[in-house]
Amino acid sequence: MTTYFVSRHPGAIEWARRQKIDVTHFLPHLDPAKVQVGDTVCGSLPVNLAAQVCARGAAYWHLSLDLPAGLRGSELTADDLLRLGAHLQPFHIEPIDQRTPAPP
Repeated sequence: MTTYFVSRHPGAIEWARRQKIDVTHFLPHLDPAKVQVGDTVCGSLPVNLAAQVCARGAAYWHLSLDLPAGLRGSELTADDLLRLGAHLQPFHIEPIDQRTPAPP
């Protein structure tokens, strides 16, 4: 079983290292086709990629935090993430039936 931490942000990677998360591979981008049953993917994936991870039988742990509007778009350090209460939170994501009408 492989654990991937997916982020292009140095602060998030340093945060994960400080948390002593047992990461096999740190990646700036994930190819969902490489994910296997029993793997774990951590990070902040777009919802469609997170759904693909879950569909492949892997666990998805989202890097969650309450980000104030004034900090959006800025590069956060590991210390910033700690101060903002960053944590990994498990999610299982799957698409709804594609025949469902789009919202108005």
